[in-house]
Amino acid sequence: EGFRDKIYLDQLGHKTIGYGHLVKKSDKFLISKKYSKKFLNYIFEKDFEKAKKNLEKNHEVKRLPKKTHGVLIEMVFQLGIINFLKFKKFNYFIKKNKLYMASLEMLDSKWYKQTPKRVDKLIKILLS
Repeated sequence: EGFRDKIYLDQLGHKTIGYGHLVKKSDKFLISKKYSKKFLNYIFEKDFEKAKKNLEKNHEVKRLPKKTHGVLIEMVFQLGIINFLKFKKFNYFIKKNKLYMASLEMLDSKWYKQTPKRVDKLIKILLS
């Protein structure tokens, strides 16, 4: 995702900061202020743990290969758990360990059209 120490707009025009933290109305970030990498790393760690816990609540991750688990965490981090769970066929194929079919579902998505390079990278990891 990269890192930015100031608020920027992501591909969909949402305010974002750090390593892809979606700025919410409840956040107290100032538009033009630069934030320390240490502080934004802390925000990332919280977001990452939230994504990991949300995935674990909604998927049988203990049975997944490590690389698949990592791809799913990144998807939940980027999409949020609600949008991730909308990938019904993808999640079905993951549970059946049909990774090629799951990757086809990733390609056939609005998400792919929005962030093709990131999705291509995740597909390569999934299929490696």
